[in-house]
Amino acid sequence: MPSPRVSSALRATALCFGLFSLAACSGSVGNLFSESKPPIETQTPEQIFADAQKELAKKNHRRAAKMFDEIERLYPYSDLTKKALLLSAFSSYEAAEYDSAITSAQRYLGFFPSDEQTDYARYLVAQSYYEQIVDVGRDQGVTKEALAALRELIARHPDSEYVDDARLKLDTALDQLSGKEMTIGRYYLKRGDYLAAINRFQTVVKQYDTTTHVQEALHRLVEANLSLGLVEEAKSAGAVLGHNFPGSDWYSNSYEMLTESGAIIGGQKDAWFRRAYRQVIKGEWL
Repeated sequence: MPSPRVSSALRATALCFGLFSLAACSGSVGNLFSESKPPIETQTPEQIFADAQKELAKKNHRRAAKMFDEIERLYPYSDLTKKALLLSAFSSYEAAEYDSAITSAQRYLGFFPSDEQTDYARYLVAQSYYEQIVDVGRDQGVTKEALAALRELIARHPDSEYVDDARLKLDTALDQLSGKEMTIGRYYLKRGDYLAAINRFQTVVKQYDTTTHVQEALHRLVEANLSLGLVEEAKSAGAVLGHNFPGSDWYSNSYEMLTESGAIIGGQKDAWFRRAYRQVIKGEWL
């Protein structure tokens, strides 16, 4: 699951637009088609934008988003349309209407691909996907979308103020996906479907090697390969585990498992993994 929402960076950029400068303004705004105001179709883009700002300052995020959307609908060529699109995305994000936030931000990127705020738009897209990440027991499609959006932000805007936060969220998304692979792998292992389990654990080792699940994945590869009688493959996984995580409980458990199975002769755990790593992984047999 993602960490609590971090919108300070989003809000800081919104401040650059002067969104909250009208927080002290008096007077009620009402709904989009309030009888106290002329029909929205007869208002200027400046009037609609000012009212949308007031709604956003009062944290009426859904209403603000709809009003910003009206500027694009009624005045697609207005100078305010660019800001309105981005602020619609921000307002929808604050309202936890993430699909709408993504749509508005992507429309902004489509219409203004070279604008100076494109990094902010991509951050909104990534953040909106990230907020929808669910636990590893459920489908991880949205996690993959978040991962792709975060990578695009980092690749396209390496100097952006949002990159540091994006990198942290990238690590979390990767850990989430590797956790999903581990959950499925453990399920197959428990059922005795060792080949299917091995495929999942190998995916973690090869594709998510920076995540917290790698140690267990290597240990489970030892377990699954021994169950199939694939002793050399089990020793290889154990050697990699011992080389990278020599002090971990997972390596101690793997070493014990390999010893009990007769795959190795116990007694000198540290010496074994160094020798095994050189022989099995690096091919240094002499």
